[in-house]
Parts: sequence; C-alpha cells; structure tokens
Amino acid sequence: MSKFGELISAKVPVLIDFYTDWNESSVAMHEVIRDVAAALGDKAKVIKIDVDKNQELADALRIKGLPTLMVYKDGQMVWRKSGELDANSLITIVQELLV
Repeated sequence: MSKFGELISAKVPVLIDFYTDWNESSVAMHEVIRDVAAALGDKAKVIKIDVDKNQELADALRIKGLPTLMVYKDGQMVWRKSGELDANSLITIVQELLV
C-alpha cells in the first residue's frame, strides 16, 4: 500500500481506474481511459488498477462497483464515481483540478 501512497502524491492530479477484465463495464472503459490519458498528456497521471490483483487495496478503499474511478490531488481523494463515464466528462473533471 505504500506504493499507492507514492502514486497519489504526484505533483499533478491522478485519475485511477479500478477495474477487472471480467467486468463488461470495466472493459468498455479501457478505450475511454486511453483517450483520457492521451488528451491529458503530462498534465495528469492516469493509472489503471486491477482489483483482482490488488484486493487489499480495493477493500481498503471500499471498491464495490466496477469500474470505480477516483481522482487524487496532493494525496487526497477529491472525486470518486462508480460506473462508466465518457472521455470528455473525465477530461473536464481532471482539467478543473489543474488550477
């Protein structure tokens, strides 16, 4: 979990997609997350975390629905949503945190 602390304390906002490969909504978000990462470039970090391989972290963060999307800024969670979202909405959410 200390690695997670390092990830979320980046100097830029960090968008995290908690997913599994067996969940249809999670799989549908793969392309969206790729588009978001490409659009944001180095203005933000975009990270995908497989909950099956990181069960302890998923439990600690109470990940229930998939996909679950979170944005951290300065080590603090500032936004969270479960379910699918389109790329433009996600880009807008992260861009608002860049100021």
